[in-house]
Amino acid sequence: MATLTTAKRIVIKIGSALLVDRATGSLRADWLASLAQDVVWLKGQGTDVVLVSSGSIALGRGVLGLGLGTLALEQSQAAAAVGQIRLARAYEEVLQPHGITTAQVLVTLEDSANRRRYLNSRATLETLLSLGAVPIVNENDTVATDEIRFGDNDRLAAQIAVTVGADQLILLSDVDGFYNANPSVDPDATRFEVIDVITPQIEAMAGDAGSGLSKGGMKTKLMAAKTAVSAGCAMAITEGFVMRPLLALENGANATWFTAQTDPQAARKGWITAMKPLGTLSLDAGAVAALNRGKSLLPAGVTAVSGNFERGDAVSMIGPDGAGIGAGLARYSASETALIKGHQSAQIEALLGYPGRAALIHRDDMAL
Repeated sequence: MATLTTAKRIVIKIGSALLVDRATGSLRADWLASLAQDVVWLKGQGTDVVLVSSGSIALGRGVLGLGLGTLALEQSQAAAAVGQIRLARAYEEVLQPHGITTAQVLVTLEDSANRRRYLNSRATLETLLSLGAVPIVNENDTVATDEIRFGDNDRLAAQIAVTVGADQLILLSDVDGFYNANPSVDPDATRFEVIDVITPQIEAMAGDAGSGLSKGGMKTKLMAAKTAVSAGCAMAITEGFVMRPLLALENGANATWFTAQTDPQAARKGWITAMKPLGTLSLDAGAVAALNRGKSLLPAGVTAVSGNFERGDAVSMIGPDGAGIGAGLARYSASETALIKGHQSAQIEALLGYPGRAALIHRDDMAL
């Protein structure tokens, strides 16, 4: 069974029903304060924490007097605009007294589907985590339309877990795990403790039921699990209404764990290796030696550029003798790379006319 204290990086998804009282539309402040204690505890263990939080629409609709019925798209977006600022403030108020900085990150499905946006999101989240902040991620409901929506924060949380290379994804839900039938209507329903492989039989057991405030049912959680474990991230579904839900999970609370068969780093390298390279970078001997020591590829070590690639595309790397070194995701386009190759990173701004990233390919974005 997984333990939270061994994870280097955890993504925690919080559903609307946990944060917002359905009857009053108000924030469940005591519960949020207890979650903050869990975040403090995890960070005290040296764990990076990312929160994927629902609740902006649920909070905003109460303020705007929109009630609990189905909202039109423009009403949902208006409610989100009002609720987002309240949601961000609520997290700041419970974490700031513990010396923890919070950051609001709003994304849409396009931000993961578009390679350039994906890399921008990843770089922002990595920087926030390296600085000790806790990102609060939510779908950007104020601008997202159906064709660019995740539609539920279970799948969004899984995508964020993949983006940041998390070890574990925890879905805090209104159920305490994955059952072979709906436990609210079938008294004989049995909860799975561990699922190692998501089989067609497991998928057939997933239902659609969700709470009145959330859009996610068990099918979306299973889809999230498939995304997470394929990227080397274990995932748990556990009941979140209790105080200190993460500590409760660590202490043996009911849950279903979906196991990952690899680790996030190996999964990411496998993904990069499987991509079709759209260009080739020739490296000098010094650059090859640096890569073998675990360093990033800097422009100074590149002697030649071929191909037609954009930022985020995969490129091959070859040594002075023409032998393949590996592949990686370029942080500059082919034309930009041709301008900065052979130059020091400090010269990038003068060459391109804007300040860029020091590395041409970051060590986390390459497979040797």
